[in-house]
Amino acid sequence: METIRVTTSQNIDIDYEVAGLGERMVARIIDYALFILVAVLAVIIISSTGMNISRASIVIMLIVYGSLFVFYDLICETLMNGQSIGKRIMKIKVVSLDGGQPSFGQYMLRWIFRIVDFLLTSNLAALICVAVSEKKQRIGDIVAGTTLIRTEQRVKINHLAFMPPTEAYEVVFSEVKHLSEQDVALIQDVINTYIKSQNAAVVYAMATRIKEHLGITPPQGMNDMKFLQTIIKDYGHQSVQTESN
Repeated sequence: METIRVTTSQNIDIDYEVAGLGERMVARIIDYALFILVAVLAVIIISSTGMNISRASIVIMLIVYGSLFVFYDLICETLMNGQSIGKRIMKIKVVSLDGGQPSFGQYMLRWIFRIVDFLLTSNLAALICVAVSEKKQRIGDIVAGTTLIRTEQRVKINHLAFMPPTEAYEVVFSEVKHLSEQDVALIQDVINTYIKSQNAAVVYAMATRIKEHLGITPPQGMNDMKFLQTIIKDYGHQSVQTESN
């Protein structure tokens, strides 16, 4: 399993499993297959209904179809959080190397350099670059500062690890109400990273950030890992209580 280390804006290192070349290719094939399917369905519908379509209408439909094909990746990645339909099916997505969601400018650079990666070199540039680059990037990714990672659907708050029973549990840190789902998801990523790598530094860095952000001091004897687990429990408990009210 190949991983890359992404440093977030909070200077916390998170390890992600990089998307494999095979997964990228299958995602791309799925996206192409969707366009082929749309074209075939359009021909079948027109033929079976006997629609009389003028030459001008055909030209307009071809222009619209071609435009959607050309801009498909840019539109999807911008609107679908770094994924096309094929990427979503294969559970891979585009991420920025700073740990955040890529900006529109980054998506645009990736899209522009498709000309080099795919069109001008018949996919060879992308294949070679992904195979040899340290972070499994094609040329467009290198220029844009992005890469592709494998990702399961972001876990819902009520499915997070260490979720306590909702009735008997007593919240330790009521300040968790000031956290967002993204904050809690990042805490979960840090815990998962520690479990895989035993890198205690990421736990310490995240715990320090959360303590400063919420302005709280853990009880004596509570270590950083226990503190983060408690934060997730508290947030999950409060979220469930809010939804049930």
